[in-house]
Amino acid sequence: MNTDGFWGNPEAAQKKMKEKKSIENTLNKLDDLAGRLEDMDVLIEMYEEDGDESLLDEALEGCKALEADLEELRLATFLDGKYDSNNAIIQVHAGSGGTDAQDWAQLLLRMYTRWCDKKGYKAKMISLQDDTEGGIKSATLLVEGINAYGYLKNEKGVHRLVRISPFDSSGRRHTSFASLDVTPEIDDDVSVEINPDDLRIDTYRSSGAGGQHVNTTDSAIRITHIPTNIVVTCQNERSQIQNKDTAMKLLRSKLLELAEKEQKENLSELKGDYSQITWGSQIRSYVFHPYKMVKDHRTGAEVSNVDSVMDGDIDYFINEKLKHKE
Repeated sequence: MNTDGFWGNPEAAQKKMKEKKSIENTLNKLDDLAGRLEDMDVLIEMYEEDGDESLLDEALEGCKALEADLEELRLATFLDGKYDSNNAIIQVHAGSGGTDAQDWAQLLLRMYTRWCDKKGYKAKMISLQDDTEGGIKSATLLVEGINAYGYLKNEKGVHRLVRISPFDSSGRRHTSFASLDVTPEIDDDVSVEINPDDLRIDTYRSSGAGGQHVNTTDSAIRITHIPTNIVVTCQNERSQIQNKDTAMKLLRSKLLELAEKEQKENLSELKGDYSQITWGSQIRSYVFHPYKMVKDHRTGAEVSNVDSVMDGDIDYFINEKLKHKE
């Protein structure tokens, strides 16, 4: 057998299988839409024959759902970026606002995890830094699924929360900030040169929920890329070696994205410079008081059902941002 060929290259084979699955997924959706359209035609013909209003109502509801699914499929055609089809790595960081900001970061993490569930994506926790007072300081999540990065890439930025603080005994309104950083997971066959001398590798004891080794050994890994000050961590794998492998993969993804940018002024955006997670830099506001509204400041899209958004219903905002590519 020629091991230099396609079947002798596991990474290439995996990539081809991924592309094949994506095409099959699109074709299955088109077949489903065509079948549902035929069903609507039948319902309308039946209504025209006997005048049963319930048939017309059913057809109208079906057409409305069909139109929404067709629009979602159309927007998916905008996901033509180099890494749009890849898995996504999202990092949530608490900003200014103390315990309120840490609680807000935890709520954001929950929101994106719920979105993954609704989307049929797998969300894998890579690292989590919680706080004894409440909430989280930061978290890294791997989102696995077709077009995960394409959908999530525009969620990168500062997210602002306005609410009555549950941590304020006086019941005052507080404004808190958290940020989301999003990078694509890079396939193993993509080469990224990393000088070992540029790395500072620290080990520390894992915190939070985990397996038998958590809180018993210094298995967690923190890698700092000294030239760019990019820091990646991993603590949720079973061993220090696995944590290091995963952390290096995260670092490769960030460095590759950084290398593909032409201007040095984009460095802070790519490496995750969160020193300005505060007023005037937000992409979206979530207002719980004195009224309820979530508004995206880039597209003007807004909804009043805050609870639904916090439960993961964010496709409206994602799709509106994709439409701005037209």
